[in-house]
Amino acid sequence: MKPDPLAALQPLHAPPPVPWWPPAPGWWALAVLLAAALFGWLRHHRRHALRRAALRELRALRREPDPARRLAGLNALLKRYALVCWPAAGVAGLSGEAWLRFLDAHGGGGRFARGPGRVLAEGPYSADPEVGPEVFELARRWIRANRPGRGG
Repeated sequence: MKPDPLAALQPLHAPPPVPWWPPAPGWWALAVLLAAALFGWLRHHRRHALRRAALRELRALRREPDPARRLAGLNALLKRYALVCWPAAGVAGLSGEAWLRFLDAHGGGGRFARGPGRVLAEGPYSADPEVGPEVFELARRWIRANRPGRGG
């Protein structure tokens, strides 16, 4: 009987285990992409923080029971937000019709001077100003249309 040639073979050697460091190039690319996405999200989150705060305050003003305080708070909120968005020299002194024209020119679409937003100019001189939901919706849209630090 002939000897079995397979019996003379040595056992297979397993390759060494794959090291965990340094990672493969694909993992580096994934890490860079994740870092860039996180940086972009943080930048976006910070950029819109003032807008979110203004919208939160607007929601709180809707629950104010006194119409005069609600109107004063709404006007003050819009003015403060405008001062964050544009240079103070062009915004701080505005009142009355000039204030309404400014709001219209920057996202109001004519609804401040010729619509429900007129209450911002006329309401302070009224005994019982009518500050309805359409005024708050108009203010919400105006705040969302403007971005702080960009000038509009």
